[in-house]
Amino acid sequence: MATITVTKISRVNPATNSSHDTTNSLVLPLTFFDLRWVKFHPTERVIFYKLDKDNSSRESFHSLILPKLELSLSAVLRHYLPLAGRLRWDPQDTKPHILVLPNDSVKLIVAESDADFYVISGKGLRPETEIRSLVPEFPVACDSPSVLALQVTLFPNQGFCIGVAAHHSVMDGKTVVRFIKSWAHLCNHETMSLPENLTPFLDRTVINVPASLDAKILEILLYFSEEKEDVRSLKLPPMEKISPEVVRITLELTPENIEKLRERAKKESTRSQLHLSTFVVANAYLWTCLVKTRGGEVDRPVRFMYAADFRNRLDQPVPETYFGNCVFPLGCYGYKAGVFMGEDGFVNSVEIISDSVKGIASNNIEALCELYVDGTKRVKPGTQSGSAAGSNRFGLYTADFGWGKPVNSEIVSIDRNEAFSMSERRDGPGGVEIGLCLKKCEMDLFISLFKNGLDN
Repeated sequence: MATITVTKISRVNPATNSSHDTTNSLVLPLTFFDLRWVKFHPTERVIFYKLDKDNSSRESFHSLILPKLELSLSAVLRHYLPLAGRLRWDPQDTKPHILVLPNDSVKLIVAESDADFYVISGKGLRPETEIRSLVPEFPVACDSPSVLALQVTLFPNQGFCIGVAAHHSVMDGKTVVRFIKSWAHLCNHETMSLPENLTPFLDRTVINVPASLDAKILEILLYFSEEKEDVRSLKLPPMEKISPEVVRITLELTPENIEKLRERAKKESTRSQLHLSTFVVANAYLWTCLVKTRGGEVDRPVRFMYAADFRNRLDQPVPETYFGNCVFPLGCYGYKAGVFMGEDGFVNSVEIISDSVKGIASNNIEALCELYVDGTKRVKPGTQSGSAAGSNRFGLYTADFGWGKPVNSEIVSIDRNEAFSMSERRDGPGGVEIGLCLKKCEMDLFISLFKNGLDN
């Protein structure tokens, strides 16, 4: 087991300028899209960077690389000011808000690992406990939690990684990745200003949904809350310890794999109007493999969840650079495992997810919220719930801090449930890269099903 040694803990303040100097505070209300994630565990990512011989020694790292990372972090927080704040829910308010006070800062942990960088940043099987140690622990018992924590870990003479833990109610995956890319841009170019495509849009008034939906979503939060009495508590549910048996793998579906699966779906389905995007085909294939891996009773209830981006789906389009959440969870509910476990499991899964994705266009946000609330209330105990995190359109592999593009990136937070992560492939256009965590015995079976399904 690798050893992690913390070498420094610092607080990084946003750099000051005339519009956000140290005397200013900021209050940013949570929107409908933020509220669903108030009781959700933080989004955690780790991004690995290889270093050449000249930069990877302890001396070079602490004298050159770390100061650049800290300086550019301070600069990027000037643009992403809400990330220095905390969540608050005042007694007189109907919903929580982000509050940034003068001198608020972000916690940055600096650590060192004696693990083999090339193994831990690789794509093969790795112990999940070693990956998890690379992201900072997020305080769950706090009633006014901070919204971001960071950890930079050096692997001497090999490389380093950046671990990010972000409160999900403050930003969705697209915003997290844009923040990382913005930080990388300022570090690489040694500048204080961001290009337009990386400058966050902080105006909340663009989120134009009926006010009545806030109450609906706050009501469903009770389903996720340990504290049924105190609706306003911002304490997160306790986090379970990760079993040492859990391993992680990174797999790929190449454009050729996706095309073969697409053709198979067309051939096996009796429907002519299927939505066969990379997202639908990849998720259908992975979900089928996961249900088959679990095996067991064919009557076992199962559901599949994913988050849809609504930036281009509201009556008034939301800017791509909007800071916050603009995603909403959608689900395929009411199915039994047997639907996915037979020879026709994949095509059934394609049809179900295709219908769900097409339903986004034909329903407004009120109807989709209603479906989500009803579906959540009807979930039976013992249901196998799978979900997809991330997207193959975020472009995280372009985040170059000045020492080359990442060698790998993982969404760490998928290790707490049957979720898989998706991103673009590092080394080629098209297709998807998939992250998955399972116990070793389940993982062996999953890999076998995954590979055999593609070979056949």
